[in-house]
Amino acid sequence: MSYPLGELPKAKVLITVKTYPLPSSDFGEVVCTAGLLDGKKWVRMYPISSNIYDEKKYPKYSWVELDLIKHSHDFRLESYTPRKGLDEPIRFIERIGTDDHWAARKEYVCNEVFTSMEDLISLSKSENRSLATLKPLKIIDLIIEETERDWKPQWREKLKQLRMFDLNDNGQAKPRKIISKIPYIFKYKFLSEGDSRPRELSIHDWEIGALFWKCLRETDGDEEGAKALVRKKYFDEFVTQKDLLLFLGTTYEFHKRRVDNPFIIIGVFYPTKTQQLSLFSPNISNFD
Repeated sequence: MSYPLGELPKAKVLITVKTYPLPSSDFGEVVCTAGLLDGKKWVRMYPISSNIYDEKKYPKYSWVELDLIKHSHDFRLESYTPRKGLDEPIRFIERIGTDDHWAARKEYVCNEVFTSMEDLISLSKSENRSLATLKPLKIIDLIIEETERDWKPQWREKLKQLRMFDLNDNGQAKPRKIISKIPYIFKYKFLSEGDSRPRELSIHDWEIGALFWKCLRETDGDEEGAKALVRKKYFDEFVTQKDLLLFLGTTYEFHKRRVDNPFIIIGVFYPTKTQQLSLFSPNISNFD
């Protein structure tokens, strides 16, 4: 897969991923937005204005236009940065809806779908590939683990330096104070093609973070109740009623270190389940 090495003026990107903040100890990758350049190949954009998180102005599956240049400090194949950084204007073009049963979205998202994690890991090493769509063989469980309840001091400083955002009562982004840290880690436990044992990958999608805070409000602060509602959505509904695909991305830190598996889940794609799962099969990638 070849990518331009320099500038992408007026790049047209279909936004498919907005991650919850993920500070890095080695690199300033605190938030990132990703999508499909010209609807064909993945592109990661950071740092990017927090305006992109305004779902009224820039909802997911929107076509946007902005000037991009190859990220000078990021070796990953798909990493670009807005030419003017946080001040780069982002032009909204149009949004792709779901009235057609997700058909238009599938046309782009399912252009390349992997079935094997080992294939992706191999490409991350040989080509520095760092973004992909995966169709798991089987999702076994949604794991919810308790973690720290506040950002580490150095990460708080990183968050302050970016023009960060918070959530309003509708789970939408608003500026000013540092976004709250979710005190839980959400993971999918799953099998991919060729796996002899299950894998676990953490989910860093913006949607799951917004959902947790929404559920916490609905349960009057009952965290156990909120977790149960998140599970109902991301496991009971998505796994049993949807043709679930996972958007995967590497973190700079893990990819640079060449850890065994540098990928995390940065988004989910969940069209309603159809009788013919072969909908995805013409463009599925599996190099076994």
